[in-house]
Amino acid sequence: MSYFRPNIEAMEGYTPGEQPEDPSVIKLNTNENPYPPSPAVMKAVAGVQAEQLRRYPHPQGNLFRDAAAKIFGVKRENIICGNGMDDILNMTVRAFSGPEAALVYPVPTYTLYGVLATIEASIVKEVPFPPDFSLPIEGLVNARGRVTYLANPNSPTGTFVPAEQIGKLADALEGVLCIDEAYVDFARENCLELARTRPNVLVMRTLSKGYSLAGLRFGFAIGHENLIRGLMKVKDSYNVDAIAIAAATAAIQDQAYFEQTRQKVISERKRLSAALDRLGLRCLPSESNFLLAACGQPTARELYASLKARRILVRYFDYPGLNDKLRITVGTPEQNDALVAALTDLCRR
Repeated sequence: MSYFRPNIEAMEGYTPGEQPEDPSVIKLNTNENPYPPSPAVMKAVAGVQAEQLRRYPHPQGNLFRDAAAKIFGVKRENIICGNGMDDILNMTVRAFSGPEAALVYPVPTYTLYGVLATIEASIVKEVPFPPDFSLPIEGLVNARGRVTYLANPNSPTGTFVPAEQIGKLADALEGVLCIDEAYVDFARENCLELARTRPNVLVMRTLSKGYSLAGLRFGFAIGHENLIRGLMKVKDSYNVDAIAIAAATAAIQDQAYFEQTRQKVISERKRLSAALDRLGLRCLPSESNFLLAACGQPTARELYASLKARRILVRYFDYPGLNDKLRITVGTPEQNDALVAALTDLCRR
């Protein structure tokens, strides 16, 4: 006998990337930033007072909202905070989707979208990307989603759609367009202007990637006041804690440190892509902090296992269309050199 709803009993949950207990493992599998967070973040965490922990945190995280509003040229009322971007995604599925509503997204992409849709018993409509990973506007519009998700840059491909094209999609959709910009800190442009000017666009961000705070779990979204007001109704009462609010605010305010880290990752991405290409591992053009590399011989599965045996973790997806590829996070120069040396040896063998 099962105590679960039929859709929960039948579904498979999301599988996060492996988190090794040994800190000496070279970890290039879950797209963390290889550099530490801003010193201002550590100072803010150290300065948290006992009274801040005794009390509940501010339910909307207004300290962060006000700081982010100044940086992004919006009002406090245009921002909502979350316990990581996954929390924001949960809010959007609760608010915009449901058993009789279509939830639409292009594939391949972040698989959590489908998991969250299944939990809410939504109608899932997946629209394939064309071979060049350009935006399938017609297919997405014809799917008539109550909510449409678009990861840009996309994961796990790292590919990017210009904001102008996304604006055309937003104008053609009847429902809400949620733009997942988890990796946009490493891209050439973003869609914030669409969030400022379109009533049906929500831009979702995280501090896990560009701000080196994956362990903190802090995300936020920017959109029209009506969208934010509705999402406030479905969020957990105190979904961001006092320490996270203090650290996230310090991180977003230190834009100089953020820009330094961002440029180092972009520079290493270019160098690593060239090195992998020389080994015959063809990478898609990436505007994220990772590369998707197509493998021949040895196969992607074999390389993944051999690298793991050498204490280097990369991400292997056993899915059609991806099972001949490896997703590799851009690490520090030393980590990238160790990866390339190991791959050189394995490919020669």
